[in-house]
Amino acid sequence: MSKSISSKITIFLSTDQKALEGYFNHHDPAPIYKRQLSHVFEQYIMASLLGIKRYSVINYKVCYKTDRDKEYIDPLMYAIRGHFTEQKLLRMAAFEKFKRRTYGLLIVSICIVMACQGLTSLLSGVLKELHTGLSNSLDVFSWVVLWRPIDLLLFSWNPHLKDISIMDRLANAEIILVNHEE
Repeated sequence: MSKSISSKITIFLSTDQKALEGYFNHHDPAPIYKRQLSHVFEQYIMASLLGIKRYSVINYKVCYKTDRDKEYIDPLMYAIRGHFTEQKLLRMAAFEKFKRRTYGLLIVSICIVMACQGLTSLLSGVLKELHTGLSNSLDVFSWVVLWRPIDLLLFSWNPHLKDISIMDRLANAEIILVNHEE
């Protein structure tokens, strides 16, 4: 699959004091490299990714004007990388929980179907004239009971993997430095 020009996403950042204040949670007293990102800043980053594709490359383009602003690049990027690494771990935990619950639901559904099939075979000797109708009803019931877990296992895992992939790419994105001297 060829990569097109539009498969590159650039997130623009600035390290001047005014911009840095908006990147972090104002109530967090930690040093810059350990601070929580602000909700607005996280929304800006996520809004930049609306057109993301499977093979899109993400870059951070960090602009600075003075040497003092340049000193804030490493702590800023450390905070951003740490935030998205943590988000990736949370998404991976949610995916594992999804898989565990879905497989559990599938096992319970299979047990219910097997119990009903066993009950049908026990009743077949007693109610021979109702056996065909009961068997057909049980087949429909089995499909209804098994539909949801199979649907989840086949189709609902992809959004989880997409989120994990995006968080990984945000945590490991390349940094491009741009000097905008006045």
